[in-house]
Amino acid sequence: MRTETDYKCVTTLNEIKKYIGDSKVVAFDFEAAPDEKYRDEKRAALDVHKSHIVGCSFSVKERTGIYVPIAHLTGENMNKEIFFDFLESFLMDKAVTKIAHNISYESAQAYHNGIIIQMPVYDTICASQMTLKNNYEFRKLSDSGLKKLADELCHEPLPSFSDVTNGKHFDELNGHDLETVRYGCADSDFALRLYMLFNDWFDKFMPKHRWIVENLESPTAVYIGIMKHNGVPMDLKLMEQRKAEAEKEMERLRKEIAFVIGDIKIGANCSTKAFKDYLYKTLKLPVLKTTASNKEAADDMTMTMLKEWCDTNRPELSNLFVLVQEYRKWGKIKSTYIDGYFKYINLKTHRIHPEMFALSTDTGRFNCTKPNCQNMPRKTNDPIGIRNFVKAPKGKIILSCDFSQIELRVGAFYCRDEFMLDTYRNGGDIHAATTSVIFDIPYSEAKDKNALNYKERRTIAKNVNFGTFYGLFPRGLQKTLKFKAGVEKTYEECEEIIANLKAGYPALVTWQEETKADAYRKVYSQTMTGRRRYLRGIRSNDWGKRTFAERCSMNTPIQGTAADILKLAMAKILQGLSDFPYIEPILQIHDELTFIIPEDKLKESYAFIKGCMEEQPFPSFDLPLIVEGSAGETFGNMKELEE
Repeated sequence: MRTETDYKCVTTLNEIKKYIGDSKVVAFDFEAAPDEKYRDEKRAALDVHKSHIVGCSFSVKERTGIYVPIAHLTGENMNKEIFFDFLESFLMDKAVTKIAHNISYESAQAYHNGIIIQMPVYDTICASQMTLKNNYEFRKLSDSGLKKLADELCHEPLPSFSDVTNGKHFDELNGHDLETVRYGCADSDFALRLYMLFNDWFDKFMPKHRWIVENLESPTAVYIGIMKHNGVPMDLKLMEQRKAEAEKEMERLRKEIAFVIGDIKIGANCSTKAFKDYLYKTLKLPVLKTTASNKEAADDMTMTMLKEWCDTNRPELSNLFVLVQEYRKWGKIKSTYIDGYFKYINLKTHRIHPEMFALSTDTGRFNCTKPNCQNMPRKTNDPIGIRNFVKAPKGKIILSCDFSQIELRVGAFYCRDEFMLDTYRNGGDIHAATTSVIFDIPYSEAKDKNALNYKERRTIAKNVNFGTFYGLFPRGLQKTLKFKAGVEKTYEECEEIIANLKAGYPALVTWQEETKADAYRKVYSQTMTGRRRYLRGIRSNDWGKRTFAERCSMNTPIQGTAADILKLAMAKILQGLSDFPYIEPILQIHDELTFIIPEDKLKESYAFIKGCMEEQPFPSFDLPLIVEGSAGETFGNMKELEE
């Protein structure tokens, strides 16, 4: 049942200013419609490159709001030029908290109109995901839609877009009609109500989460909107060439596999039931690994294990598994990085505009979909140069700024091991330090590239370092070294490596035990900013569940704090971006931020971004943050920048 509201349509600047007055907390929302060329394209209204703002609503007091029509096809509109002048001053006002539900969309639309939304900002969809829906579980994105929250928390159902528009585009509605005004104003009104509700909840139960929403997640959402708007420029001609090459190579491999196994159907990935039956029933090969449902496995690790078994027992079959692995590699290249990227090319911009989510992981790290642009293979596992698909427009270059070993630095800060701390404070080599510790050799020898076994030892040290803080077990280290680093070590050798590591970094072991014990008491772990992750399994009698939760208790403060530091850097960049309008943020990949810049603006762009990222994130953080830059015409041909 609807309650009484005071929603009005206004078309003059004076009316807007009169309503907003001197309010320092204002919710707003855009309504959009497709441009003429894209009227028949589904979801075009959500693509800022194919749509335009039709109207905007504001709310400064619950159950009130104003709707400002600016591009409706019927009814009086406000003058666009006057409106956008006001909008720019409003969105860039650093004295007003701007609230929106899913502010990344508003950010993209504003940026498309030359406006960079400035802090303070508040995204109620982020706030929702930082609140609990039960004792141990935070709301997910799917739990955070405005209509769902309005019904659940405000007990007032909202009409759907289709109910209001009845198949029309929003600009085809009269901007003064009661239902149009009601729909437009409700989005702002309910965003304001949720702001009040969530902040009340935060203040009572998790004050630090309110700080995170206001200072990390909401500015990050604005930054995401800018990245989504800019998109990733792609070399379509090169992609077409590589597609033809991949298809040709896959056909060659199919024929070679068929020569060995006959007309068995292998499908697109050599994972058909017919192929597995051939391996285990016809050839009667041993089942070396099973799936979660206790069936014969046929993943990449299984193929490697079967090849090794055949090397000794059935050498005539060894080459089959080499061919299968090669076929799978090319299949993944084609399906994921060629066809998969082509699917998401925007025909207007000729760029990919992936979806970026900053709150879809338990530690606060980013997730990228449609497509996943965070998993582009490195040169060592990429025969066709996929990263070269990402190519800067003429006259511009790609600039990448990457935090150097940020998780290890955060880990060293947490555990307070003097050897680790001194290594970072003095600009030392942590991988050499770990090599020295686990192989009991002098640090000078561990750094010496000409020393005996240098490469293998360093490879082991790197893999140990990245698992060090998360409770590494000998069996896990053995598998990691074998399948990720190509280094064979016995279980006993891995035991010795871990024992030496613990002896060499004594403060690390103490921190690990204290962290697990603290998580056991609280049933949660948290980052330096207070981002909380509940770990119900930490008290389980099931060894697997308990040890997984224990690893999470150590992983969360390190990986999560590293993610928080990156988001703080994004907020700093956002605050200064108006002074560098030629810098285009395009991607976030793990600990790295990527931009498109003019060729002649490299020096000042890098200095600005590097300065934002290396700034001390928290008063207590006493280790230097180091950012390494690289630049190039394509993402696959980047050269390191000198200091």
